[in-house]
Amino acid sequence: MESAPPETAVSVLAQLLARRLAATEVSFLITDLGGKAVVRLTGAAAEGGPKQPRRIQLRGSVYERVVRSQQAHVASGDREGAGGPGLVQVIAPVSDRGDAIGLLELTVPARPDRQTMQLIVDAAHALAYVVIVNRRFTDLYEWGRRTTRLSLAAEIQHRLLPDSFTCDTGRFIVAGALEPAADIGGDTFDYTLDRHALHLSLTDAMGHDVQAALLATMVVGALRNARRAGGSLLDQAQDAHQAVADYADQAHQAFTDRSEQVRQAIIRHGGQVMATGQLLRVSLDTGQTTFINAGHVWPLRLRDGQVEELTPLVDLPFGVTPNPGYRLQSLDLRPGDRLLLLTDGMLEPQGTEADLSDLLRQTSEWHPRDAVRLFTETVLELSHHDPRDDATVLCLDWPVPNAPYTGPRNSDEQTTPS
Repeated sequence: MESAPPETAVSVLAQLLARRLAATEVSFLITDLGGKAVVRLTGAAAEGGPKQPRRIQLRGSVYERVVRSQQAHVASGDREGAGGPGLVQVIAPVSDRGDAIGLLELTVPARPDRQTMQLIVDAAHALAYVVIVNRRFTDLYEWGRRTTRLSLAAEIQHRLLPDSFTCDTGRFIVAGALEPAADIGGDTFDYTLDRHALHLSLTDAMGHDVQAALLATMVVGALRNARRAGGSLLDQAQDAHQAVADYADQAHQAFTDRSEQVRQAIIRHGGQVMATGQLLRVSLDTGQTTFINAGHVWPLRLRDGQVEELTPLVDLPFGVTPNPGYRLQSLDLRPGDRLLLLTDGMLEPQGTEADLSDLLRQTSEWHPRDAVRLFTETVLELSHHDPRDDATVLCLDWPVPNAPYTGPRNSDEQTTPS
């Protein structure tokens, strides 16, 4: 696979498995950006041209059960075109550190024994690394994830998000999800690890479409730049504020230099230049959490089955001047807690935090990856698939420090061979 071109590496693995297992078909299905569907990238029914990929909906399917349970599934070959008498279908999750990249599907002549199943599971795990390594060099995998055409604003916004929306380190799990509005609302989320801490951020740039995406780029770029230079949370917040303030000054100057007709058009599209946000730093050794709230919606915390809205002090959004500065606060985070950061687009369809709190409580045993997907799907359904604003969540499960993860699990039972 290492010697194969990036766009064919997955196909090479499929061919190796087909020969080794006498499989009549081997397919790789990649999950789309929203985590709601998969696209077949290799196999007899594979696509890969310039056309929009064909979505296979996850909801209610065996594919969803495998993604949710992260357990291999074995059954008689009942997929359309899967084969004839005696053929067996095997579906294994392709994942890395909790990130559900896709599925490996095989049609084999007989029910696999334990050794063969271990080979398939190992191959699926290797496939995750093949995709992660080779997607840097080709658009094939990105094409498969885009089951709807992205606007220019969405393209910019997507590049601001982490490469993986989920990270399970064995000590904690963090997962994010974003359901964009038709006119992009400027939401972003981000996370990263260093040797001592987990860093989280959730931001919401004012405005819509390309204007909001460009402003979000300034905010995320300033935060990452300060963080990578070793800056504290206060340094990051101040740099983000200064970046937005400078951007606003430039926009104001351009505004005053334009004709009256152009100025009126800008006014109609909104002239505010600011961004709200929350920044967190969680110590990996102690769980001590520091927090900055720049004019943003308060987070929710699930503890011992009870949901509470946390109400820390609120400072001015990034870019609002004059700005007295940002206050570094402590956030009470204990082993077993689930913390949910959100943007106001998560609340608009419901009108209050009550419905979201109920949903958070009902999914307490779900993996964060599955919970955040349900949260954004619910917003989409309540808004009749036309949300007025981006809906974004970032979920953190924090277990006992320095101990293997034993926190919330999927509510689904493990899938057993049938």
